[in-house]
Amino acid sequence: MKKTIVTIILFVAGIVAHAQVPSNDQIVWQQMETYAFIHFGLNTFTDQEWGFGNVSPEVFNPTRLDCEQWVRTFVAAGMKGVIITAKHHDGFCLWPTKYTDYSIASSPYKDGKGDILRELSEACRKYGIMFGVYLSPWDRHQSNYGTKDYLEYYRNQLVELLTQYGDIFEIWFDGANGGDGWYGGANEERRIDRRSYYNFPALFKQVKELQPHAIIFSDGGPGCRWVGNEKGFANETNWSLLRGDEVYPGYPNYQELPSGHEDGYQWTAAECDVSIRPGWFYHEKEDDKVKTPEQLEEIYYKSVGRNATMLLNFPVNTEGLISKTDSANAVIFHQRIKRTFSQNLMIGASMRIRTHNINKGSEKLEHTKCYEYKLKRLSKISCLVLQENIAKGQKVKSFTISYQNNGKWIPIPCQEQTTTIGYKRILRFPPVFTKRLRLSILNSKGDADISFVGAY
Repeated sequence: MKKTIVTIILFVAGIVAHAQVPSNDQIVWQQMETYAFIHFGLNTFTDQEWGFGNVSPEVFNPTRLDCEQWVRTFVAAGMKGVIITAKHHDGFCLWPTKYTDYSIASSPYKDGKGDILRELSEACRKYGIMFGVYLSPWDRHQSNYGTKDYLEYYRNQLVELLTQYGDIFEIWFDGANGGDGWYGGANEERRIDRRSYYNFPALFKQVKELQPHAIIFSDGGPGCRWVGNEKGFANETNWSLLRGDEVYPGYPNYQELPSGHEDGYQWTAAECDVSIRPGWFYHEKEDDKVKTPEQLEEIYYKSVGRNATMLLNFPVNTEGLISKTDSANAVIFHQRIKRTFSQNLMIGASMRIRTHNINKGSEKLEHTKCYEYKLKRLSKISCLVLQENIAKGQKVKSFTISYQNNGKWIPIPCQEQTTTIGYKRILRFPPVFTKRLRLSILNSKGDADISFVGAY
């Protein structure tokens, strides 16, 4: 009996320990760093953000739709994939689903013979980027929303998306669920239990059966999580961990999500979604409100540079194209980032790991692990990139960066908290001139494993 109990304890402990490190698919996903979002549908033609579900498919008629133009923009902007709103909250489907006539098959586009998901997935394969889908759980059009029959309808549509368009790198389950809607003409408010109604565990299982490498997005993952805002910013302290059984799509305490849970046991890194315009869908009145390359660069530093990924939305216009300003600004943003990180001043530097004592006020921190670097030449540095070996988990809880000047170690004023690192941490600061750098790990969960340090 005791042997059985010990075996169970070790088995459970193994599950918890394994959950605190990413899967290979999660590592590959985070290495993508930046990828695109597409919001396109009836809302594009009605100047709305959340359609009510009562608009006729007849209004959907892009005249110059070109998915290859979208993908060429993403490639030029350095993005590694795209996620499209296959069905938003209004219930209109961008593919000819078998389960409703509220779809592209009932629109004038290509005389009802179009399939934008197929066009986009083929363009992705042609240009070598990944394809992902967003399928809104909430449906303001379907008369059976809120009943068991809708659950079968939703699962059937999910199967169509997961089996007809090749490999899918991410599937998005939105947390906006339940409220007022058309609902087949009922024109009423319907509330559901966000935690239990959809039976998300069964849906997640279905995803893994049909697309085993797909990353599942929702407020609580399990593949990746919402960052808790639509500004594209993660917190300076950002753990890739969640207390997974607490968080679900529509999680009310979303204020926790920009930082994750330090005591979490499920690896669920943050994804920062943000639109290049104020709205998610196209609105002509926002043509002069496109985010500048400088604004996009700031979002990059506060998403990818804070241990998250950056999901940048492009509202496709009524012609079916990404507007020129949106495309140009995204490409210039990428060029700026590429130029900043084109020359790593750490190349050829020597490194040693040692321990030393650090005094912080009256507190003495002993046996601090330090990485000391000697550059090949005196250099002007204003940016550092730090990375942990996340295959072994996220360990660092607190660190400092110092540079040597006239034989003395001087702390670098990083202008934000130097707490977590994770997959990638980017720090910017006023320029310093030095030949020596020191990364000091002040506090960590076990032995920290720094895999990369870059200076720029």
